[in-house]
Amino acid sequence: MVLLMKKKKKGAVPVYLNVYDLTPMNGYAYSLLARPWGLPFWRAREPGPEDVVFKVLYCGMDHTDLHQMRNEIHSTNYPLVPGHEVVGEVVELGSDVKKFRVKDIVGVGDIVGSCGECLSCKSNEEQYCNNRIVTYNGTYKDGRPTQGGFSSAMVVHHKFVVRIPEKLALEQAAPLLCAGVTAYSPLKQFKGSNKALKAGILGLGGVGHLDAFLVSSNTAEMEQAASSLDYILDTVPAVHPLQSYLPLLNVDGKLILVGAPKPLQFDPVDIILGKKTISGSFIGSMEETREILEFWALKGLTSMVEVVKMDYSNQAFERMERNDVRYRFVLDVAGSNLE
Repeated sequence: MVLLMKKKKKGAVPVYLNVYDLTPMNGYAYSLLARPWGLPFWRAREPGPEDVVFKVLYCGMDHTDLHQMRNEIHSTNYPLVPGHEVVGEVVELGSDVKKFRVKDIVGVGDIVGSCGECLSCKSNEEQYCNNRIVTYNGTYKDGRPTQGGFSSAMVVHHKFVVRIPEKLALEQAAPLLCAGVTAYSPLKQFKGSNKALKAGILGLGGVGHLDAFLVSSNTAEMEQAASSLDYILDTVPAVHPLQSYLPLLNVDGKLILVGAPKPLQFDPVDIILGKKTISGSFIGSMEETREILEFWALKGLTSMVEVVKMDYSNQAFERMERNDVRYRFVLDVAGSNLE
């Protein structure tokens, strides 16, 4: 499952990998989970003057990883190395990188590149750049595939690397790089409000557990809560009807989607008569990622995680499929036997 390149290639970073491919079953179907892909494979690109090379210490496990491994989203390119909640230790810096030092503890989230020229990039919202480069199952500008943090080392442009605060436990930091900032980013629009806001969280999973409120599934409580909320953060990725939740919103209330249910199911009358809004939000910017890390450290907050070794990754995905985790798996990459 995990391998070390035996032949050193000039300029490349040799890494251990946890690589996945699909396993044919009975000639026509595929297994539920991807299997380890056991062929030699160079993953790390040659470091450039603006790159940070770091040893991976921890990597969060996300539902997106599972869906991508099974080719359920974004047309998976195999072989695949998942992982986009990556915490590591800097081992090498490009000549133009000035804001990091060797041995700094750093993190990488969902994206590792963007065009740098569009309005989104210039507005510090690079996650909405039409040419953003995702951490894995993406393509660098030179045509090479991107691969993620289920590996022992990564090479990433310094603009998409953040420093992990000293007071933050590393396994706690990992989920903040995707799940945490995904919940944090859409709530920033309410910053500076002159009234106390009432909020609901739909879905108490890897993203939802990193926020503060919960919409009850109890029918009587739901009826009592009608027209009581200013916004609902919907983190549920599976198909679910919204008509049970839209009545909870006040006039001008917002339901913000960060999951990706397809199709959406709601009655437009619920929107029209209450002047309500359904909107979306995608992960968070690099600035917002730094903000949530610093906030978590300042307030001494913690995430609910279960730390596992690399050789447990397939079992962890099976448990994730059964919702048998409270609330986030984190891979201890550096503490795993990678040989």
